[in-house]
Amino acid sequence: MPHAPPLGALLRLYDAAGTPLACEPVDQGLLNRGYRLCTTRGRYFLKHHFDPDTADPAAIERRHRATQRLAALGVPVAVPLAHREGRTVAVVGGHAYALHPWIDGGHRHGGQLTRSESARLGALLGAVHACLERVMPPKGRTRPATSPHPVESADPADTFTLIDELLARVRRHRPYDAFDTLARHRLRERRVLLERHADRRPPPGGPVGWVHGDFHPFNLLYKDGTPAAIVDWDRLGVQPRAEEAVRAAAIFFVRPAGALDLPKVRAYAHAYRRAADATPAELAAAVRRVWWERLNDFWMLRWHYERGDTRADCQFPAASALVVWWTREYDAVCDAFTG
Repeated sequence: MPHAPPLGALLRLYDAAGTPLACEPVDQGLLNRGYRLCTTRGRYFLKHHFDPDTADPAAIERRHRATQRLAALGVPVAVPLAHREGRTVAVVGGHAYALHPWIDGGHRHGGQLTRSESARLGALLGAVHACLERVMPPKGRTRPATSPHPVESADPADTFTLIDELLARVRRHRPYDAFDTLARHRLRERRVLLERHADRRPPPGGPVGWVHGDFHPFNLLYKDGTPAAIVDWDRLGVQPRAEEAVRAAAIFFVRPAGALDLPKVRAYAHAYRRAADATPAELAAAVRRVWWERLNDFWMLRWHYERGDTRADCQFPAASALVVWWTREYDAVCDAFTG
C-alpha cells in the first residue's frame, strides 16, 4: 500500500482499539489521506493529516475539541478517539494522525435529494453555523462577527494575466487532448465574461462567523437517508458564513450540464436562513461574492497544468459551465437564495 500508515506504533498508542486486521485507503480526499481500518475491536477511520496548511497537531486538537462540543449539542459528527496519553492526535514519525469511529453510510449529491431533503440539508448547515457560535469562544475570532470580512474580491486585471498564462500552458501541453480543448474554450469564454462584467466587482464580504470551511457532498455521510456525520473539519475558521451556504449549494445542486437546480436551492436556502438567522440581504451579498469568486477562479486548471494533478479534472466540465449559466441567470439564482 502506498504511504502505508505506521499501524504498529499507532495502535500501541490506541491500545483499546485492538490489533489490525485490514487497512484500506479511502480515496475521496484531495488534501489528506484516509484509511478504513479494521481491528480485533471494531472498524475505524484513520486520518493522516498530510496537508501542511492544516497538519499542526495543536490546531487539529482545537478542531477536535470543537467537534466534541458540537456533538454534545446534537450536531452529527464523528468525534475522534483519545489515545492512552489523553490526546486525540497521535504524532508518529513527524506525521499527525487521528482515529475516528467508522461511520457506515455514503455520500449523496443534490440530484439524489428530494426538495424536502434539500431543505433538511440547508437546516443542517444553518444549525452548524448557529451551534459553532455557541461553542467557539468569541476570543477565538479574528474579528467581531458583525464586522465585514477584509479580504478583497479578485481583481480582474490579475485574472486576465492568469488566463493568458494558462492559455499558454494549454497550447504547450502534449499530447493535446479533449481536456485541453475544453480548457481553451472556457478560458477564452471567461475572458469575454470578465470584460463584460468587470464593473460588478463586489466590495468586501458581509458578517463573519465560525464555519465548517469545506461543506460539500464528500464531507457529509448519509445513513438510511439521514445525515449521519459531517466530517473533515480541517478548514474550520471565521469567514462570511452566508458565503459557505452559497458555495455548498453550488456544489450540491449543480447539474452535469452546469445549471443549478433552483427549486432545491430555494428550499435549501429558506431552511438555512431560518436555522442560521441569516437575512435575505446577507444571502444576496454572498451570491454576488461567490459568483464573482467563481468567475475569477481557475484552481482546477492550475492543478492540472501547474501541478500535473488531474484529480479534480472530472469536476471541471460542470463547474466551468456553471459560471456561464450563473452569469446569464444571475437574477434567478439570487431570487432562489433570498425569496
